[in-house]
Amino acid sequence: MSTFTHIDAEGRVRMVDVSDKKPTLRTSTARGRISMSADTFEAIVNQRVRKGNVLETARIAGIMAAKRTAELIPMCHPLNLTHAQVDFFPEPSTSSIRIEATAKIIDLTGIEMEALTAVSVAALTIYDMCKAYDKSMTITDICLLSKTGGKSGDFLRRPENGEGGAI
Repeated sequence: MSTFTHIDAEGRVRMVDVSDKKPTLRTSTARGRISMSADTFEAIVNQRVRKGNVLETARIAGIMAAKRTAELIPMCHPLNLTHAQVDFFPEPSTSSIRIEATAKIIDLTGIEMEALTAVSVAALTIYDMCKAYDKSMTITDICLLSKTGGKSGDFLRRPENGEGGAI
C-alpha cells in the first residue's frame, strides 16, 4: 500500500523491525529557534529571569527529552544514547536564540527524532520559564541539520542564509 516503513501492506501502522540491521555509529544534529522581545532576550542572556538560569534549565530539559523520545513519539524505538548535547546561540540582532542538539549512539536505528525532540523541548522550556515576561515568543525553524550512519547514509542540510551547519 505504501513505501512508508511505518505502514504495513494492509495500511496499518507498525513499528519498523530493525532486528536484521547491524549496529553502526549514528549521529544526528537538529536546530530550532525561539524569538522574543528584546527585554525578554536581555533577561535571559543576563540571567535575570526570576525562575533561574533559563538556558541551563533548557539544556537539561533537552537532554532529558532526547533520552525519553520513545515515550513521546509512538513508533520510535527505545534507545540507549551514548551522547546528547544541547547548545544555545543567542542572536542579539534578532532577539532570538538558536538551539542546536546532537545525539549519538551505536545501534540498529537512527536518532534523528532524539535530536529533534531535544531542540523542541529545550525551546518549550525557554518559553515556559519566560512566559510571564513575553507570551508572544515564537518557536520556529525546527529541522534536521545532519545525520550520519545507517543504511540510508549521511545527510547534511545545505547552509541557509549563510549559517554554517553543525558538522
